[in-house]
Amino acid sequence: MWDRQVPELARSWRVFRFDLPGHGGAPAHPAGSVAELADRVLAALDAAGVQRFGYAGCALGGAVGAELALRHPGRVASLALIAASPRFGTADEFRQRGVVVRSHGLDPVARAAPERWFTPGFAGAQPAITEWAVQMVRTTDPGCYIAACEALASFDIRPELGRIGVPTLVLVGSEDQVTGPAEARTLVAGIPDARLAVVPGASHLAPVEQPAAVTDLLVRHFSAPWSPAPEATGQILSPVPAPVVVPPQPTGPVAEIAPWVDPDAAVRPDPYESGIKVRREVLGDAHVDRELAEADGFSGEFQDFLTRYAWGEIWSRPGLDRRTRSCVALTALIASGHTAELPAQVRAALRNGLTVAELREVLLQAAVYCGVPAAEEAFRVARAVVAEETTPQE
Repeated sequence: MWDRQVPELARSWRVFRFDLPGHGGAPAHPAGSVAELADRVLAALDAAGVQRFGYAGCALGGAVGAELALRHPGRVASLALIAASPRFGTADEFRQRGVVVRSHGLDPVARAAPERWFTPGFAGAQPAITEWAVQMVRTTDPGCYIAACEALASFDIRPELGRIGVPTLVLVGSEDQVTGPAEARTLVAGIPDARLAVVPGASHLAPVEQPAAVTDLLVRHFSAPWSPAPEATGQILSPVPAPVVVPPQPTGPVAEIAPWVDPDAAVRPDPYESGIKVRREVLGDAHVDRELAEADGFSGEFQDFLTRYAWGEIWSRPGLDRRTRSCVALTALIASGHTAELPAQVRAALRNGLTVAELREVLLQAAVYCGVPAAEEAFRVARAVVAEETTPQE
């Protein structure tokens, strides 16, 4: 993706490029969060002896750069965020994409890549590059692609943008329909030292579609003087740019009998925050938003109860993974005849990692122990949800 930028950048800087796990032939060791990807990049730079560096990244690569600038401000000297956003779409969109890949493989996503990444004119005039884009996605490890979707689903740095304290270029294609100028302006408005560059005639992969313009913008941005890291002491930093990486008890009075207090209860966090996070991750933002919006003075406390105890206490326990909990939840709903809750839990099971084949096995097992009529209804409900969830989005 950076082939047209590297020769010019390499005239002045030592350039490192990295592939995401399972992408471009890289080892298939999935990373489930942007923070973990940033840690891996930093570990690779540590191994290469690189301390301070400039960073340019596109899309998910831009998210990694923003994470590095937030978590390791002393290491990042300058930042370029291309086709990036502080929040990429919605968590539901990325988790549903993971369901599609588990069900159909990467081919539907690969075939849709050119229209998401390039303007129609470029895609029509550059068939070789269009095919490269398709094959790049098609040959990615599916597990790593799904993990990347999960990483983007949980990525949201909107409240933290003001803590990015390095000079930042926010670059976006004027025709980008994925992370377009609106998202770019959100980044510029939130990052104190940021400027915006809109590249005409480019869509999502601007470095590929308009390589000369992107190269010129990057060279000018990284050629600006870099100030020393705030915490640097006893160290002289060269004014020449460093390498570029492309890609949070008081006791009772003595002798007085005080009531017994559970020592764990005093420090135990409120389960609501973890509960609402898990509830959204399992059921999806749209479902949870709808249920919370429908709550009123009569049912609001029940929704609070569900969030704190069903999701903050039980679903958050480490003893079972979410796939297993989905299997248990589905079986219990079928056995008790609570079919109204089945669609949400079928959808949750798919997004928790069950394949369609595994879901079918759960329902067959339920037929043996819960009865054929109950399982028949469950199959009817599940079939409709599977058809909806596994259909690739246009």
